[in-house]
Amino acid sequence: MQPTLTLPFATFWPWLLAHPNCILRAGTPETVLYDDEDFHWHFAAEGDRTLVVQVARGKNLVAELLLEPDQVSYVQALPPEHPDEHLFELMSASEGEPFAAYYFVLSHGYDEEESHPPGRVH
Repeated sequence: MQPTLTLPFATFWPWLLAHPNCILRAGTPETVLYDDEDFHWHFAAEGDRTLVVQVARGKNLVAELLLEPDQVSYVQALPPEHPDEHLFELMSASEGEPFAAYYFVLSHGYDEEESHPPGRVH
């Protein structure tokens, strides 16, 4: 069994932005956004404090997730339960016991050796 990998949010977020086509789903404890063949993921920011993760079909917004990076203490990459589903939990430790405030499931795990030329996604 692989150990849990812990990353700073500042390391995880740019890596995630380079992998929008690898996202299978994203969410919070109350919500989940699913990928689909007709959908694409879009990232934006509202002001200095809120990140926006959107699922769109063409130019039509299907759903969005508002993420507050100030609430994320760290990111943990859990060992995969399924070979093509890698869970990244964005942990909040601001109110007592740490909990997953947000999560992303990708088709592959984190590879710190991986480098992408600017603008390249897969």
